[in-house]
Amino acid sequence: MSSPETMTKVPRRRTVTVSDDGTDAEILAAGALCWRVRRGELEVLLIHRQRYDDWSFPKGKLDEGETLPECAVREVREEIGLKVRLGMPLPVTRYSVGKARNGAGNGPESPGAGKGNGGKAKEVWYWAAHVAEGTPVPDGDEVDETAWMSVERAREMLTNRGDVLPLDELENLHEQQRLHTAPFIVLRHAKAKPRSSWSRAESERPLAATGKRQARSVERLLVCWRPRHLESSPWKRCEETIAPYVKAHRNRATYRKSLTEKRAEAHPERTRTRTRRCLELLLPTLICTHRPVLPLILETMTGWFQSAELGLALPQEDPYLRPGAVLVAQQAMDRGGEIVALEVYEPFED
Repeated sequence: MSSPETMTKVPRRRTVTVSDDGTDAEILAAGALCWRVRRGELEVLLIHRQRYDDWSFPKGKLDEGETLPECAVREVREEIGLKVRLGMPLPVTRYSVGKARNGAGNGPESPGAGKGNGGKAKEVWYWAAHVAEGTPVPDGDEVDETAWMSVERAREMLTNRGDVLPLDELENLHEQQRLHTAPFIVLRHAKAKPRSSWSRAESERPLAATGKRQARSVERLLVCWRPRHLESSPWKRCEETIAPYVKAHRNRATYRKSLTEKRAEAHPERTRTRTRRCLELLLPTLICTHRPVLPLILETMTGWFQSAELGLALPQEDPYLRPGAVLVAQQAMDRGGEIVALEVYEPFED
């Protein structure tokens, strides 16, 4: 059984070219394509694994109770010592792992049909990643060499041809000015004590025990995008939801009455204005609020989408997000902040 302190393992991801809704793979892994632009040329970071004598991207299987984004960030940190901020979702690569029916091994990661040839189906979920801190240093265990290289050179060096798929998308995003992004994150506060059992001021209603566990899982997930600008409703259940992240990463949060249920109902235009101003910042941003406020925030976001079709990926029906759920929108820095990707992560409950 999954721990209540984890988020759902498989996200919903949408871009113009990527559409992911769950998986039936027996093995799940995650990784990242770290990128940079040098002298006007896009470069990507490859690693060499001595065990397989191959060139690939940092990646690895999920630990128990870990989400895919957390796994991608952890693998980059463990294998080459970098702290990264995840950006655009990239295509999933699929492999067959294990022995085929004729008894021949098909390698550690061989493209194939999976179950049909007696192997296990494996998926690797990828993200583009901006290096937030550090210089790549091989861990000396799994990785013995790293190299920044052009996309053209990387395409030649990659051992597994399936890895070319996310690389091609990375290059396309760069050419379309959709690679350099900032995350805009909407968080519904975690599960609170029931209204029926609370007799004091509504603004003071705190998180339930489940909600406190969800808040800890939210902290671990938010590290994947490292929001720096934090705005929240000042009501206690919102404050407690972001408290683990604020404390662990020494961030400061600004508490806005316009993000409370009461003020949003009385003055919805102020909530819309607050949301728009956050979108205009073009910074890694987090807004934490309540279910009744979500329609105003999502409505404001609709005018920022690259395409109307992508905008349809926003939650459309009440409750929009479950308690403790996270919506991540990527804003393209070189396209005026238009939203070019959406991801949704919903929590487990007891």
